[in-house]
Amino acid sequence: MKKLILSMALLGGVIFSSQAQTEKGKFIVGGNVYYNSSKSDAEGAKATQDFSILPNVGYFVSDNIAVGTGVGYQSAKSNVPSDYGKEQAFVVSPFGRYYVPLADKFQFFGQLSVPMAFGTTKATDEQLKVGDKTGSSTSIGVALSPGFAYFPSSKIGIEFALNGASYNHYTLEDRDGNDIKGQGSDDFSIGTNFFSPRIGIQFYF
Repeated sequence: MKKLILSMALLGGVIFSSQAQTEKGKFIVGGNVYYNSSKSDAEGAKATQDFSILPNVGYFVSDNIAVGTGVGYQSAKSNVPSDYGKEQAFVVSPFGRYYVPLADKFQFFGQLSVPMAFGTTKATDEQLKVGDKTGSSTSIGVALSPGFAYFPSSKIGIEFALNGASYNHYTLEDRDGNDIKGQGSDDFSIGTNFFSPRIGIQFYF
């Protein structure tokens, strides 16, 4: 009986310590930065470039449940001349997150986010120099992402997030506000690659 009580007490201590970072009233602050450059081996080939930065802040409205938003910037540049070769956008991504304690210092989480981007496109010439504005872009989506958080200390969480299911609607308008046919898209994705997680750091206060 004493062993059973001791085991339950130890288990309770593990669960309590793993929940300390995600209890009601705490804040979560973090974000992610992404950069990618891709270039073929063809003679004279130019590189495509993608960059994004998205800081985020959230608040635990109850134990293990946080709501918040990310606010950031993204840009992309094509490696070929185009009327829409350069795109820059302001990004807002409200989210809700639910944590499930697994063990001391480890928690599973699921995150539902609604990423939105509002930007402009510009033309690029043969030398990929950026020219005049050619359109205004709008992107609205929804994404469900699972992940795991490891807490090396009470205020730091190292995250391994995976792609889950997502949908995104993209439109591009000309300078008169008319949709540019052939430039919009609707994308749906589902599936997880366990060998290619997104790694990030969050701070808990």
